[in-house]
Order: sequence, then structure tokens, then C-alpha cells
Amino acid sequence: MSHDEPQIPATTLAQIETANASGRTPVIFIHGLWLLPSSWDRWATLFEAAGYAPLSPGWPDDPDTVEEAAAHPEVFANKTVGQVAAHYAAVIARLDRKPAVIGHSFGGLLAQIIAGRGLATATVAIDAAPFRGVLPLPVSALRSSLPVLGNPANRHRAVPLTYEQFRYAFANAVDEDEARRLHDTYAVPAPGAPLFQAATANFNPWTEAKVDIDNPDRGPLLIVSGEQDHTVPHAISAAAYKRQLKNPGLTEFTEIPGRGHSLTIDHGWSEVAETALAFVRRFTT
Repeated sequence: MSHDEPQIPATTLAQIETANASGRTPVIFIHGLWLLPSSWDRWATLFEAAGYAPLSPGWPDDPDTVEEAAAHPEVFANKTVGQVAAHYAAVIARLDRKPAVIGHSFGGLLAQIIAGRGLATATVAIDAAPFRGVLPLPVSALRSSLPVLGNPANRHRAVPLTYEQFRYAFANAVDEDEARRLHDTYAVPAPGAPLFQAATANFNPWTEAKVDIDNPDRGPLLIVSGEQDHTVPHAISAAAYKRQLKNPGLTEFTEIPGRGHSLTIDHGWSEVAETALAFVRRFTT
């Protein structure tokens, strides 16, 4: 597969066809590292009931299930931010209507990249990975990414999280039983490359981990921060918000109390989803 012509899988093409046939505003959900598109299933149901056409395309070569991911972890390796952004742009190009875009973690970074290209009607970035110009690097964020960044060879590998690593990076704000359940239900290996790209973005003028914050066609943006997030702490989300305020479009920030990085998949997912839905509703029909 070339970077120029992303291959769109049949499942995503079917979602595009359904969305176009519905005449509804599409909403694209973009997952981050260590998760699959299925992590958005409950969100998609909620948004569909609210009158939208949900799509949750995977990253290139994403397997359908956690079991498949465990059997073939190598398919995740060497996915870069630029390659994945091009993939989502190709999906959006096939839609009849400009979508709202909602992303979590690296999906939140990708959502902002997409918005910066003028491809979104409204955007929600939840605990979004940092882009070039976002300077804070809290200790907890470094510790969360150490399973990948601790070994330079991981740039070209797919890296799983042990339960203990997942507990710290994702599930620190839920109890032990739920943390184990989340790890077993959702966690898959992730490409190391995007973490290295984000970690070096401020030293690399040519980085793919950059966002066009000036484009007047960016549209309204909501940045959501989980108060107890270890992976993307408040300082990172607040710095991204400050950068995005330079845009002429509306930029808002909200913090969800008592929540960690698992806020889109844990027992409190619906509070976050309703927050995103309320924002999207203000700017779409």
C-alpha cells in the first residue's frame, strides 16, 4: 500500500455508503494507540440515535477484533501519523457531506490534523496526543510512554502494554476489577512510530505530528481533558488549547473531573460522549 493511495477496507466502504445514503451528517470516530475501532461502538450507537451517521474507520490494516490483534500484532507496526492522517482524509473524501470528527489520544491529534486541513464541520479532541508547538512534558506522560520510548527499536515495532502498564497509562482512575476488564476487552498492540514522532515533534520542523492551527476553515473545536489522565495530563491539553486559540474559529476547553485516559471506554463513557454530542449538535444539522 502506498502512502499516496490509502486502501479503504470493505467494512469502511460499507459505512461510507450507509452514511451517504442516509443524508445525515456523518460523524467520524478516530481511535488512538492500543485500541481498535470497536472501542467506539457504544458512542456510534448513541450518535446514531441522535440522528447522525456514525463511522469508525480503523487505522490502516487494523484487525477486526482483539483476538485477531493478539494473533497478528505485526500488522500494527510502522504506522506513521502522516500515513494514518492520509487514510482518514481519503475516507472523508468519499463522503457526500463534511463530517464532524471525534478522536481520542492519538485519534485526538489526528482529528486536529484533519480539522486543520478544513475537512471537519466540528471537531472534538479527547485527551489528545501533543503536536509540534505543545511544549509541556509532564513526568506521568513520560512514564506512560516509556514502554515504547524506552527502546529505540520500538519505532519499527508493534508494542503491547502489560496489565500494569495499561493500569498506569489508561486505567488509573477506575478500580482494579474494571481496569483488568478494560485491558482484557480493549487493549491491543500499538505502532511505536507515532509516539516517537510526537516525542520529537518540537525538534523536527518536518514532523508529521503537526497541526495547521491557522486555517480559517478549521471549524469549531472542543478539547476535552480527563482530570486524572496520566498519558495526556492537563498541562498537555491546556497547552494545545492555548495554541488552538490562535485560530479564528471557536475553540473551547472542558475538563471531565476524576477521569483518566480510559474515559472513552470505561463506565463513565456516556458522560464524555454526551459532552461531545452536545458540542457537535451546536454546529451541525
